[in-house]
Amino acid sequence: MTLSTVWRALCATLVGASACAVVSANAAEYPARPIRYVVAFAPGGINDILARVVGEKLSVAWGQTVIVDNRPGAGGNVGAEIVARAPADGHTILNISTAHAISQTLYPKLNYDLLKDLSPVVLLGGSPLIMAIHPSIPAKNVAEFVSWGKTNHIRYASGGVGVISHLSMEMFKQAAKIPGTHVPYKGAGPGMVDLMAGQVQVMVNAIPELYPFAKGGKLRVLGIMADKRHPFMPDVPTFPEQGYKDFVMSNWVGIVAPANTPKNVIDKLAAQVTKSIKEPDVMEKLTAQGFDPFGGTPEEFGKLVRSETARFGKAVKESGAKAE
Repeated sequence: MTLSTVWRALCATLVGASACAVVSANAAEYPARPIRYVVAFAPGGINDILARVVGEKLSVAWGQTVIVDNRPGAGGNVGAEIVARAPADGHTILNISTAHAISQTLYPKLNYDLLKDLSPVVLLGGSPLIMAIHPSIPAKNVAEFVSWGKTNHIRYASGGVGVISHLSMEMFKQAAKIPGTHVPYKGAGPGMVDLMAGQVQVMVNAIPELYPFAKGGKLRVLGIMADKRHPFMPDVPTFPEQGYKDFVMSNWVGIVAPANTPKNVIDKLAAQVTKSIKEPDVMEKLTAQGFDPFGGTPEEFGKLVRSETARFGKAVKESGAKAE
């Protein structure tokens, strides 16, 4: 009986074939086969843009195909559930964003736990949120929009139930004491199409999603949810400047893998992704859209995920927002 035969028999007896498959996969050089890069939102948003940019760089660096797999739905939770159940060998990864931290409280029941079923790999970066309206609305700042909203029914778009564009508007409605109807879409892209067509009146989202259309005059930006003005739009005042001191929010994006993915695999992936997003062509492409690339260690990203889950858990409860 060969050593490999003994090993397989022992595995099957003690821990089961699935666990042995993970161990065997990690015995080979990672990555040993194509990587499935799940994006929990529709094409067109920053999650999708980042996955394709990073995926291309990983393919070149490692000589393995990286397949971007868009799986939108339920505020990003459909994609998260898929990856949470995948083999923990580093060959299935997922982009998570602020939406996933929000979902942990917004949804009464999920089929996965962000902190238990997924392992943080690396923070890709982040971008502050801005509020944009259809140009037909006669408002030039947040105060004028609130005044308009008190006598006109607001329909606001989001990239899906539970994402940051949903919760931030719910929180704003509570603070401004104005009514409004939430119109969720399967991703930021479809929502922006209807916003520019006037089917909805307002949307809050990160700079990369909204700025290109605002720059072209198809949308009007009323404010930025940051503690300081952004170089892309220095004339746009912050929400704190306009009387909403607590409205400092950003949409961050990072990579996670299934829980129990070996640490050496996670560390290798984090290091390569950090190296890739620091390359001049990637930095230029992302910063040109208002997204700040970061990179870093799994430990740093894990700390952010835990703190943001707690922060938005409190915000969800205080705002009364609920998954529809």
